Amino acid sequence: MLLCVEEKLTMLEAKGYAVRSPNSPLEPFRFTRRDVGERDIRVEIAFCGICHSDIHQARDEWGGSAYPMVPGHEIVGRVTQVGRKVRGFKAGDTAGIGCMVDSCRRCPSCRRGLEQHCDTHVALTYNGTEMDEKTPTQGGYSDHIVVDEAFAVKVPPKMPLDRVAPLLCAGITTYSPLKRLGARKGSRVGVMGLGGLGHMAVKIAAAMGAEVTVLSHSPSKRADAKRLGAHEFAVTTDAGAVKSLAKRFDIIIDTVSADHDIDASLSWLSTEGELVIVGAPPKPLAIRSFSLILGRRKISGSAIGGIAETQEMLDFCAKKKALSDVEVIAMRDVNAAYERMMRGDVRYRFVIDNSTL
Repeated sequence: MLLCVEEKLTMLEAKGYAVRSPNSPLEPFRFTRRDVGERDIRVEIAFCGICHSDIHQARDEWGGSAYPMVPGHEIVGRVTQVGRKVRGFKAGDTAGIGCMVDSCRRCPSCRRGLEQHCDTHVALTYNGTEMDEKTPTQGGYSDHIVVDEAFAVKVPPKMPLDRVAPLLCAGITTYSPLKRLGARKGSRVGVMGLGGLGHMAVKIAAAMGAEVTVLSHSPSKRADAKRLGAHEFAVTTDAGAVKSLAKRFDIIIDTVSADHDIDASLSWLSTEGELVIVGAPPKPLAIRSFSLILGRRKISGSAIGGIAETQEMLDFCAKKKALSDVEVIAMRDVNAAYERMMRGDVRYRFVIDNSTL
């Protein structure tokens, strides 16, 4: 039933899959969502992508995880309720929700459209708290979500929603630094790692007109790299191939979430080139000072993007048909999907069909 919410309703019953400790499997879980407020929308979730950070947080590999936890921050679905002051959405629209659901909206970062770097508090979609810093947030491995309309984006029409869902994290995580660094025709972009993030970095950089090289330790991914839009492929365990990479790239997008030699990768940058870390290895990365000093090279990090930039990314990907390659699974198979992801057995993003919940 579609309705416009004029007054606050009772707490909303929700169902999903949650993990209750670092060593437990995901299992059915019932919980409550907050009321639909005057500026909120309620979204019936159609699909939710499985990000590698879901595994990190479910298993407390980064520390600070809170349980029970309903993961999921690559969310698309249908708007079923809107608050009386909502202007950007109506019942029946298709909405997307990414890695955050609120911020202070007043600090310098928020005013610059960088809500993900809010100086006060970012309300993460799950394993976080609302702006009161007390109420836990729960994610998209569930039947619905309630969110302020300011933190939802509109999904362009006629897009396959299963392939759109990963764009809310993998898409914006790679689009944002590529845009910031001006990737375009004539740019030489290296993409380290060809997984969920890496395959979107390839597609988006190619769609921007850049010359793209995939840097991987897996020779078996060569054909996929070319299919996804890469112009070149280099096996980083091949000494001869690595030697040819010296000073080649203006931009390197490092998507690798395992331990790796980032110091060596810096030698592949041209003068004043930049390596952007978007993966999150569990251990600190070692860097020699001269890897940066010689060639005036730079290293930076990047985390998703603001809401306006996320909308821009969705519109760009719709226009360029740069959508995620996915394997759709039933909710009951989520634990098996986690195990397969740990083995690298996915091309290139698992997406949960939430109608199977």
